[in-house]
Amino acid sequence: MRFAESVDNAADVDRVWEVQSDVERWPEWTPSVTAARRLEPGPLLLGSTARLEQPRLRPAVWRVVEICPPYSFAWESASPGVRTRGEHRLIPLEDGRTRAELILVQTGPLAWLVGLLGGSTMRRYLRQEADGLRRRCEPR
Repeated sequence: MRFAESVDNAADVDRVWEVQSDVERWPEWTPSVTAARRLEPGPLLLGSTARLEQPRLRPAVWRVVEICPPYSFAWESASPGVRTRGEHRLIPLEDGRTRAELILVQTGPLAWLVGLLGGSTMRRYLRQEADGLRRRCEPR
């Protein structure tokens, strides 16, 4: 199962990265995350972990498996029968703006069932995250 959202942002890539990589502050700008706690101090790095709580979902620990600041990071979380990968990509646009792409990929023997039962929730959460990121980053 694969879900994706994107949003263009008036902020430059460094500003969007600053907001997106500060995982513990996500609950301030997206209703799709009610609590976020990094499990080690410092900047987001390969191997960094965070525990996220989201409405209607079980708390999950996410581990960064790829990172290329200030352009992208991917992290993964596992539950019985499903591995979930979240990709956060930032693409600088010619006019100084940034396109944020958010991708969620689920694999494993139960991924089809989780996608069937929770697909609308996952699409809504990606849209909330994209919209919240845009609002948080754009100049006021």
